[in-house]
Amino acid sequence: MLKNIPAIISPDLLYNMMKMGHGDVLVLADGDFPVETFSKRVVYAYGHEIPTLLEAILEYFPLDPFVEQPVAIMAPVEKDAKEPSNWTDYRAIISKSDERFKEFEYVERFGFYERAKESFLVVATGEPDGNLILKKGVVMI
Repeated sequence: MLKNIPAIISPDLLYNMMKMGHGDVLVLADGDFPVETFSKRVVYAYGHEIPTLLEAILEYFPLDPFVEQPVAIMAPVEKDAKEPSNWTDYRAIISKSDERFKEFEYVERFGFYERAKESFLVVATGEPDGNLILKKGVVMI
């Protein structure tokens, strides 16, 4: 065990986040996301909700300061669909972690799948609505 690392950050997740470099992409996937189809490397975090994981991950994971939108979200399939309520939580968590955050980049479903194929890591959760892409930045000292 290590001190001050929350239990929600599994050894696999911590190991893979440590291997990531700037510009690498981490996907937080909901329970319906086809993780085995669209990912090279998967860490399973079933039983955990994305907001809790997101908050824990962003304690250690700098967002890329050199891109306009370092966080992307899978846009609803129906154009006039109501926004999932957990998106408000995501915004609050990301804003607290990175004051530069303004809004998600909205990516349609199949475009999101293509990005997930190129990601460094997909974290599979049991969340009902989710699918976030986080672009890793550098640690500014």
